[in-house]
Amino acid sequence: MPKETGSSKETASKPDLMKRTKKLGFATRAIHDGQEPDPLTGAVTVPIYPTSTYVQQGIGEHKGYEYSRVSNPTRARLEENLASLEGGVAARVFASGMAAINAIASLLKSGDHVVCGNDLYGGTPRLFNTVLANFGLEFSYIDTSDTANVEQALRKNTRMVYVETPTNPLMRLSDISAISEICRRKKLWLVVDNTFMSPYFQQPLSLGADMVVHSTTKFLNGHSDGLGGVVVCKHQEHGDQLAYLQKCAGAILSPFECWLILRGVKTLAARMEIHDRSGRVIADFLSKHKKVKRVYYPGLPDHPQHALARRQMRGFGSMITFETGSLKNANKMLKKCRVCSLGESLGGVETLISHPATMTHAALGVKGRKAIGITDGLVRISVGIEEVDDILEDLDQALTAI
Repeated sequence: MPKETGSSKETASKPDLMKRTKKLGFATRAIHDGQEPDPLTGAVTVPIYPTSTYVQQGIGEHKGYEYSRVSNPTRARLEENLASLEGGVAARVFASGMAAINAIASLLKSGDHVVCGNDLYGGTPRLFNTVLANFGLEFSYIDTSDTANVEQALRKNTRMVYVETPTNPLMRLSDISAISEICRRKKLWLVVDNTFMSPYFQQPLSLGADMVVHSTTKFLNGHSDGLGGVVVCKHQEHGDQLAYLQKCAGAILSPFECWLILRGVKTLAARMEIHDRSGRVIADFLSKHKKVKRVYYPGLPDHPQHALARRQMRGFGSMITFETGSLKNANKMLKKCRVCSLGESLGGVETLISHPATMTHAALGVKGRKAIGITDGLVRISVGIEEVDDILEDLDQALTAI
């Protein structure tokens, strides 16, 4: 694929702050990297540039920007910020998390094979199996929590390994370092969906991954008010190729959506601390509740991969899945929630509670869900930053309905 050249990805100023903040803390970089005061006015907030085009002084003479599908100052600032937070050399943002995943797959060619986790967000295998397979890409689904399965699934035409860790919704972990060793030896790309943890709690590039993908809609934005996706790259070649795809395919993130994420990222560290603290309390509460059959949360000592979670993550996060026993029980409980809002998505300041079998993983069908362990009684909760006692009280009264 041709490299993207002549865009603001290369020509936009890379301020001295980036050089000066290499060793500064995460929260400091979240607030400052890519978010320097506006040089024209001194505004401390990155401006929204809603323009579609830019005046040029002559043929080939411009200030680094030509057309906003190719590059935009607000977007360039966000990409710089997210690359810093994940420790990558480049970041490229897209109109949604699925658009970001589609862009990664577009780096492949017909006949290439991808090894995938078998417990992914339902929209990912839907894209792979019903859309991208039509273009000659091949996909295999395995339990990547067992590293031996990865090596066994490789073929001569395997080009990429794609994992989610922790997985959605069963919270299974994959050993990123161990899988990256296999990929390095076999000259494969390792792509990690890091949406559940955010770069605050997990940084796959530092563990050997080649690309990290996020639905920025979730924790990075943090306020349930904007869709988006990002790919952060370890290698500049991938960053250049993805910039070219932004230009050619056009599934870019709007300046306003970029601004919303920049706004959200400023409080990412503070929010994730509260999410994690409350998540641990609620997971412990659910694990002891007589109406709950099982809890899936890597922060619980009885989670089968608790030791791995402690090793490759800085926190356990706020995503919890639990078993109510039946569709009837799940429905009764969800209808009684008042503080917890029943809805799709996750990672917002409000506590969102969902039913994977009829929401995020409905497209898998009964057989597909059964194969990976998603039951009709399964409920997933994204713990928000409300007062934790209020969330506990709401869950307790809702569970009494079962």
